[in-house]
Amino acid sequence: MRASLLSIFALTLFVSVSAAQTPMTVVVPAMTPATTAHSPVTAAVTTTSTQTTLKVLEAMKAANIEILKQQEATLLKLDEMEKAAQEIRIYSKRG
Repeated sequence: MRASLLSIFALTLFVSVSAAQTPMTVVVPAMTPATTAHSPVTAAVTTTSTQTTLKVLEAMKAANIEILKQQEATLLKLDEMEKAAQEIRIYSKRG
């Protein structure tokens, strides 16, 4: 009795697992390019927007360059301070 129940259970488990693993075919339609009509007003707004965005990006780039210069100067100062601290340690060990 146990053997038949175990075999039925195993068969049911096998069927459910095999059914869960069968791949379903998925059909994806091809993407067609959208055709949009650009009016002169839309083109002018887009051009103005692009120019404004470009100016903002150039300003951000200039600000980033300034920050990088400040950081480089700070790193140089820190290197000098570290060298000075090492010299002080060397002189303090001698004395």
